[in-house]
Amino acid sequence: MSRPRRSMDWGFPRWRGYGSSQEAANIRICDRHGCDEPGNCPAPKAPNSRERWYFCQRHAAEYNAKWDYFEGLEKEEAAARASAEQRESAGYAEAAHYGWAGSGDGSRSADEMRALDVLGLEADADFTAIKKAYRARAKLVHPDVKPGDAEAAKQFQAIQLAYEVLRAAEERREWRG
Repeated sequence: MSRPRRSMDWGFPRWRGYGSSQEAANIRICDRHGCDEPGNCPAPKAPNSRERWYFCQRHAAEYNAKWDYFEGLEKEEAAARASAEQRESAGYAEAAHYGWAGSGDGSRSADEMRALDVLGLEADADFTAIKKAYRARAKLVHPDVKPGDAEAAKQFQAIQLAYEVLRAAEERREWRG
């Protein structure tokens, strides 16, 4: 029979670090079948439900990629919710440059993503690809090439606006470092 050892938790200061107790720690396992990693990322089972799945980071990213936050909402209601969330989280936009982010990993805003869609580019496109796509599309629908075509003029304005949004975002990224 082993001899009981003296605890180091008596008195002040505490000699052992916090969280270093000798009891077994409860670790939640990922809810994905067959995964043995810790499930520390909660994800809702259904919209407006309190029930949660607990996934590891890899499976949480996979689950969130397919998640449609605005599912079941009318177009006006979805737009109102999106603008309310943007208004509420506007204070966090200043700290965006502290991330490890690069193009295509969540660092682009919704406006930038829409601008990339207009230019027909992927989310991870760099600025040289943006310039190349802008010039190619602008040449096709420029008012000098198609005079009197209202649809072409409208497309040209959309392309021009998309390029301005992406150019301004690139300037902000360069300025922040």
